[in-house]
Amino acid sequence: MFRKLLRKTPLAWFQVRREKTRLAVALAGIAFADVLMFVQMGLNETLYESAANLHYSLQADLFIINPVSEAFTSLKSFPRERLYQARAFKEVQSVTPLYIGRATWRNPQQTQTERTIFTVGVSPTKSVFDQPEITQQFNKLKMLDRVIFDRASRAEFGDIATLLKKDSSLSVQVNDKQIQVVGLFTFGISFGSDGMMIASDSTFMRIFPERNAVEVDVGLIKLKPGANKQLVQKALQQYLPKDVLVLTLEEFADREKVYWATSTPTGFIFGFGTVIGFIVGIVIVYQILYSDVSDHLSEYATLKAMGYSDAYLVGVLIQESLILAILGFIPGFLLSSGFYLLAASATLLPIGMTVNRAILVLFLTIVMCTVSGGVAMRKLQAADPADVF
Repeated sequence: MFRKLLRKTPLAWFQVRREKTRLAVALAGIAFADVLMFVQMGLNETLYESAANLHYSLQADLFIINPVSEAFTSLKSFPRERLYQARAFKEVQSVTPLYIGRATWRNPQQTQTERTIFTVGVSPTKSVFDQPEITQQFNKLKMLDRVIFDRASRAEFGDIATLLKKDSSLSVQVNDKQIQVVGLFTFGISFGSDGMMIASDSTFMRIFPERNAVEVDVGLIKLKPGANKQLVQKALQQYLPKDVLVLTLEEFADREKVYWATSTPTGFIFGFGTVIGFIVGIVIVYQILYSDVSDHLSEYATLKAMGYSDAYLVGVLIQESLILAILGFIPGFLLSSGFYLLAASATLLPIGMTVNRAILVLFLTIVMCTVSGGVAMRKLQAADPADVF
């Protein structure tokens, strides 16, 4: 009779919910480990995505940079002549120089604090951005000393949006020069930039008088319809001198991501945090399962004496691990989603929950709990029926 009851009763589920306090502690531990992994993965992915935001917002088929340049924060210029040489190709429709700099912005409000602002200089005759909000304001940049400001910049730059509501322009000091903010756009910050403004190439040179217009940071190449991007890229790379590199958009963005992943400690720190979360989860679940087996060692020994094999009992323990993994993942997922919302609001970084990340963390949670169950098996396999008598 007892043997039949065991076969019909989901023993793993019975064991899991038998002690409510232990179950709550286990789920809290797993949820904590999941939140830790979610946070580290989310920040790590956000780092790469935000770093490549500017790349993906540019309207160009090919990009010319200095081979030494690794990221927008460490660009090296190249001769503007290379753009003219590229323009000679019949497949090329247009070329546009892009200038990148980091200026000192003084908060126009009472604090008067100074922050470094990411500055983009480009010809105002045609927009190279795919954001209509930016394109529609390019005419405002044709006058000297005019810029448009990213309203998603950090608060330390001042409440520029509110100040602009009072007047059509706002005077601010940038690199000790008076500049007029004449418009706003929304772009967003990144780990390498707390704020951003866009100026005409002429205004850019006034803000950075040490720069020379013949030295370009990034060259944007627009191809004619029907042109083969890969063939043109190869031809340009072979034709142009070796002081420039010709990249596709994907290669250009990947170069930025690789820089942040390998040349800065940030990527390593977030990856290490994910590993720590995984290890913490293994330790917590192992302690719970080990305690459960220890407290019920005599019952497991009795089951062995009744003829149940080690494989069956190990299967029960693995089932317990999987149940804990699923139940612990749910609060971890919900807490992490809430954290993403808070982090996005507080830091203005484009961080949010994704399906791929949720699936990955769920998989890691199952592996984490299964490994813990596997380690706890040794105690279960040591259960001897003779211990009962």
